[in-house]
Amino acid sequence: MALVFPKSIDKYVRIAGGVLGLLVAGGAGAFTYFSHPRVSDTGYTPVQPVPYSHKLHAGQLGMDCYYCHYTAPQSPYAAVPATEVCMNCHTRVKPQSPRLAKVRDSYASGDPIPWVRVHRLPDFVYFNHQAHLAAGVSCVSCHGRVDQMIEVKQVQPLSMAWCLDCHRHPEARVRPAELVTKLDWQPTRDPVEIGREIIAAKKLNPPEYCSGCHR
Repeated sequence: MALVFPKSIDKYVRIAGGVLGLLVAGGAGAFTYFSHPRVSDTGYTPVQPVPYSHKLHAGQLGMDCYYCHYTAPQSPYAAVPATEVCMNCHTRVKPQSPRLAKVRDSYASGDPIPWVRVHRLPDFVYFNHQAHLAAGVSCVSCHGRVDQMIEVKQVQPLSMAWCLDCHRHPEARVRPAELVTKLDWQPTRDPVEIGREIIAAKKLNPPEYCSGCHR
């Protein structure tokens, strides 16, 4: 029986198969890399409806994080401040600024400002701000130096691996609880030693089991 294709075609079939395999492997590798939270989420900087500068308020003016995010030390959530909090100052400070028009409109109508959330965890992840702040984990550990950001961006991946790394080695990320909102704090001695002392004194034992974060 005569051959439909000459034997020489085998070489080209193998080459084509090898190229196709490399393309599939490369595509899978690229998808894995670019879909990882460290790549896809870090750097996320949404445009907000009002040009609020953390660098000005928290940095230059020295406003404490708790003034606006007042629920963080006493509840699982760090609430976005209500418009009334903004107007505590801006009824007197630049009350007619055109940049604050949406703030004034919100205050007059009672409709909240549609702030865009920067840091978002999946619904199946439980994170408690109160517990972390009470333990001595600073805002800067997760959110970075927001006091130096004109526009807030995500600087950490907030992935499970990243969280577990902190739970397994919390020493360098723990400080005195009264300093958690002091983002520019510089320890006068080894921060790991300070962290170990706090962990021992508070008997901290960050969970590494599934139900610690998935409830």
